[in-house]
Amino acid sequence: MTHPVQGESGFAALGLSTELIRELTKQGITEPTPIQAQAIPVMQEGHDLMASAQTGTGKTAAFLLPAINRLSRPATHHGKGPRILVLTPTRELAEQVAKVAISYARSTQRCKVVTVTGGVPYPVQHRELALPLEVLVATPGRLTDLMRSGRIDFRRLELLVLDEADRMLDMGFIDEVEAIVAQLPQNRQTALFSATLSEAVQRFAAPMLKDPRKVELAPQGLPTANVQQAVHWADGYEHKLKLTAKLLQAAPETQSIVFVATKADADSIADWLRLEGIRADAMHGDLQQRVRRKVLDRLRRSEIDVLVATDVAARGIDVAGIGQVLNFDLPKFAEDYIHRIGRTGRAGRKGSAISLVTKNDFGAYTRISRRYEVQFEQMELEGLEARFRPGQGRPQGDRGARKPGGYAGNKPRTGQGGGGWKGRDHEHRAPRTDRPHTHTEGGERQFERAPREGFQQRGYEDRQHKSYGHQAREGQPREFNRDRAPREDRYAGKSGEARGDKPYGKSYRDGNRDGQRREFHHDGPPRGNGNRYQG
Repeated sequence: MTHPVQGESGFAALGLSTELIRELTKQGITEPTPIQAQAIPVMQEGHDLMASAQTGTGKTAAFLLPAINRLSRPATHHGKGPRILVLTPTRELAEQVAKVAISYARSTQRCKVVTVTGGVPYPVQHRELALPLEVLVATPGRLTDLMRSGRIDFRRLELLVLDEADRMLDMGFIDEVEAIVAQLPQNRQTALFSATLSEAVQRFAAPMLKDPRKVELAPQGLPTANVQQAVHWADGYEHKLKLTAKLLQAAPETQSIVFVATKADADSIADWLRLEGIRADAMHGDLQQRVRRKVLDRLRRSEIDVLVATDVAARGIDVAGIGQVLNFDLPKFAEDYIHRIGRTGRAGRKGSAISLVTKNDFGAYTRISRRYEVQFEQMELEGLEARFRPGQGRPQGDRGARKPGGYAGNKPRTGQGGGGWKGRDHEHRAPRTDRPHTHTEGGERQFERAPREGFQQRGYEDRQHKSYGHQAREGQPREFNRDRAPREDRYAGKSGEARGDKPYGKSYRDGNRDGQRREFHHDGPPRGNGNRYQG
């Protein structure tokens, strides 16, 4: 008989099996988190679920624990296909979910977990899917390819989990997910977990769930409270590079993630940091899956201290040693900011998130601070102060002090002063008196144009007869075309020798191959009679 251990009663009250509770106790997990305490009973009762909670609160265990607990019961159908299907948006998140599932299922008999993601050769996955399996963790793109080839049998499927559903929408997986769900059994249970339950997520999930229960613990997108958030103003790319190196060197014992906007920046910044003596590596979507897995393993083994990554790594990286997140570039969507800073301060640990904000980033910075009501701490590194300081006047050394207002202290251009007159006020200008004018019946003033004097003296009479003929060049005016021959005689007298070796008007018809000269179209019938080529 196994004696109860401290904390076992917390999960036991949720209806989990004794073997599963014992395995959790071995891993030091004794009390459920709030999302686990509310989501697990709903799934244990067989209801569909829509759950939302901030990142790092244990959502993965909230659906894996009742899923693995279900495997202790016999399957309702026979076959080799999975009984549990978990869809994730990224490869890293899929591998993380599979790793946690394997750790929870150690005491469960005949529980095989298979991961299906892009970047892995198809023959390897074909061999894994040919054997009996219980849990399948997959990304939508690769799973869709395998389903088209008929490699997966879903007749045994009992539970579908959509993890990070909001991220799937952002990455454009709507069509793939809908195609997958359309081929699954209708009598399944479906659970959706997301960091936010926005209207778009709920519309996306509505056709897939049947009378779902909703569990929403925290305000949508509320940042984690144990992460200290700060901002450092920057003047440009080069200034950001210096700030990044200085911040990383100031925390040598802390592992960090630097988030950038593009794949090219991830590679170049990682190379630059290595030149500065910082152990850094890059990770982005262009890398092969084995390379990305190798980089994460190096980070977990503390072989590198800094990971420079795009948003592909914002979700799915669960490294306990991450103590600092640097936003070299702010994300395009405010929701991604929450998932970035969620890579630190996990499981009750403390962390820090520092954003480098230039003038071009200020719009995204404002959206994040307003949406999540974040009071960013403004920090400043000695010797790397920025000239860009929102809400303040011009820094010392600039030409004059900045005037308040959107026009830099100048009045806006209105009335006659605007629209191309450089803001000058023309309402009080004295009227011109050097030009004669008259008044119309409506009182409007019109100027009279003075007649052009010296019309004949300006040489226009000569220019109107000027041509570029021989006589005109000698100064003898002549009228246009008056000295030209009629059109029918224009070519008369022009011999073939005058144009070189070919006579003028030569064609390649039989009647002209002997060099005999003739005029165009004069040896044939008129064009309009329709019998030009007869005979």
